[in-house]
Amino acid sequence: MTTVKVYDPAMCCATGVCGPEIDPALAQFAGDLDWLKTQGVAVRRFNLAQEPQSFCDHAGVKEILDRSGDDALPVIVIGDDVVASGRYPKRDELAAMAGLGATPEAVVMSEAIRELVALGAAIGASCEPCFKFHYDKARKLGLSAETMREAVKIGEAVKQASTKNIVGLAERMLGGDEAKTAASPCCAPAKAPDANSKPCC
Repeated sequence: MTTVKVYDPAMCCATGVCGPEIDPALAQFAGDLDWLKTQGVAVRRFNLAQEPQSFCDHAGVKEILDRSGDDALPVIVIGDDVVASGRYPKRDELAAMAGLGATPEAVVMSEAIRELVALGAAIGASCEPCFKFHYDKARKLGLSAETMREAVKIGEAVKQASTKNIVGLAERMLGGDEAKTAASPCCAPAKAPDANSKPCC
């Protein structure tokens, strides 16, 4: 099975809809990756803020970071080969990279669809201001409460799965006798947090 690995820059959410402003490029890319999965392609994404060690473990990705820094992200890897960096490829290009044939026309992300996706993402991120903002926009677009409720259900399902996974990770990491420490990018000893620093979310 072909595996596509995406090494994203440090960001709160890779969907492109977390926060008051939607990033259409990220939202489209997330949809394109979901389409790849339906074609039997395995997809993995790594966030520099959350999984810095993964960037160090791949020699090609680490070399790009050492040479060009964060500006070279994202880095797209197919199998073990770096196939793109510094941009998110379009669906047709991703399909070609993954060895797939011609792809159907991409779904147009209407403003209504964007707001529904944003509502679900707000639930998944537990972001009250985000939900209020996108609820108001969705209501002004004429979306029904029932339609928005479906988006909320999807966001809640994703949130529950994410919570289950992170709790499972914590249990696995805490199950050993020795504490495990995460490295900061890239492979350097972790620095003490700045007193003025703020968490991502």
